[in-house]
Amino acid sequence: MGPFKEIAVEKSGHVALIEIRRPPHNFFDIALIQEIAGTLEALDADAGCRAVVWAAQGKSFCAGANFGDGSTLDAEGRRPDDLARSAAVQHLYIEGNRLFRTKKPIIAAVHGAAVGGGLGLAMVADFRVACPEARFCANFTRLGFHPGFGLTVTLPLVIGPTKAALMFYTSRRVSGEEAYAWGLADVLVPQDEVRAAAMTLAAEVAENSPLGLISTRATMRGDIAERVLRATEHELKEQTRLRRTDDFKEGVKATAERRLPNFAGR
Repeated sequence: MGPFKEIAVEKSGHVALIEIRRPPHNFFDIALIQEIAGTLEALDADAGCRAVVWAAQGKSFCAGANFGDGSTLDAEGRRPDDLARSAAVQHLYIEGNRLFRTKKPIIAAVHGAAVGGGLGLAMVADFRVACPEARFCANFTRLGFHPGFGLTVTLPLVIGPTKAALMFYTSRRVSGEEAYAWGLADVLVPQDEVRAAAMTLAAEVAENSPLGLISTRATMRGDIAERVLRATEHELKEQTRLRRTDDFKEGVKATAERRLPNFAGR
């Protein structure tokens, strides 16, 4: 594995730790997703690894996606070429689907905000360890937008369709305590214990038969990768359509100005 650019990888016994190093907010792009996916695939081939923890430096676990190629609308509402923007997001979703095709259990250590695509990244994991200060948010409709990164599949699978719809329709920030009550977080500990608790859970998982774990996980997750791939095709179509609206321009501008948007429905 490696050399690594914006992640770090360590192994402790049969557990591997992947740390995202883009503080303070750990925004991701295609390059970072490719690096994480390649690392997970290498760990799948490593007989000494039985479980994976991923964590992040800085204030947030992951505050969403950031395309350095200019494929997103800026705070002034300027629009780059629609075809180039859609191609970049499609590429991201194809690379992101690799994360769902890996074989070994993943535990996400969510010590801060998991927002938008960052929530999507947290939902790739089998389990999430969080703290009261953690915040989970699917803020797409607040941007005049449509959920992405396969969240229309993964979020309802974990918390049910009604609570997933509540998160999508309100764009509310769900606290660590509420996430734990909903089953969105599986373990709740103080903030400074999140990573250690995730490693402890991973070590407990790794005590078991590696072949049994891989086989059982494949059964439990079923065709999730194929379902996410189909979902992202639809998500991308809706995102491409909505990016052309005045509401999306207003949502992005209002977010940049830290105010409530004034949507007109057009």
